[in-house]
Amino acid sequence: MDTFRAVSPPLSGYRAEHVLLQVEGRIATITLNRPERKNPLTFESYAELGAVFRAARSDGEVAAFVIRGAGGNFSSGGDVHDIIGPLVAMGTADLLRFTEMTGELVKAMRACPQPIVAAVDGICAGAGAIVAMASDLRVAAPSAKVAFLFNRVGLAGCDMGACAILPRLIGQGRASELLYTGRAMGAEEGERWGFFNRVVPEGELADAAAETARRLTEGPTFANGLTKRMLHMEWNMSVDDAITSEAVAQALCMGTEDFARAYRAFAAKEKPVFQGN
Repeated sequence: MDTFRAVSPPLSGYRAEHVLLQVEGRIATITLNRPERKNPLTFESYAELGAVFRAARSDGEVAAFVIRGAGGNFSSGGDVHDIIGPLVAMGTADLLRFTEMTGELVKAMRACPQPIVAAVDGICAGAGAIVAMASDLRVAAPSAKVAFLFNRVGLAGCDMGACAILPRLIGQGRASELLYTGRAMGAEEGERWGFFNRVVPEGELADAAAETARRLTEGPTFANGLTKRMLHMEWNMSVDDAITSEAVAQALCMGTEDFARAYRAFAAKEKPVFQGN
């Protein structure tokens, strides 16, 4: 890991300009910070978020992410004035460059080894809903309203991986309903359908998301990264191929010091203290 750190500086030294990035201990918190407009995404914030998650692949200190919005809303999606307006005037080549860039954000979120916890309250729409969807875990406040609004503006529901990822979270029929209608899914419904891992009282969202991330950092982080990778890779595998791949992944984990630590702790009737190696 030291070799990779020499190539890419740790996130603790990363200078974000279009979102807030705070690293405390082993948790990096990203805050979408345009509360006066419900935290819309811009060309710049799309690119910066992708860059942060790509940098995370070679960060040996950060073990989990929290992503949230400021001011009581997660994100209203792509900024109507800063993004939607300019897109109408673009030609096909530029439009493709834009859609590929937005897709790269989801790819970066799925490729970084650290689990990502989305703390969702208020409006979570369009690209904001995609960011929540692409996270590994989602904690919601009762105010959360998730809407995949693409068809409301004349676009297909197949945006940034929605047609691939959303059915795997909530099922084909439910995903079809949300992507065809663009209607909002509330917090209780989202938890019942499996989109949200849990719903917590409004004033407890930030603490609940941070606690979820903290618990992840206490686990075997190398093994957690492999779990995330296998969860993603096995979408495209047969069951036999998946079993074979998991055998390789588990053998790698068995060669780690964390595995030995867990055994020694069990033998001593103690709780293991994992160190990620």
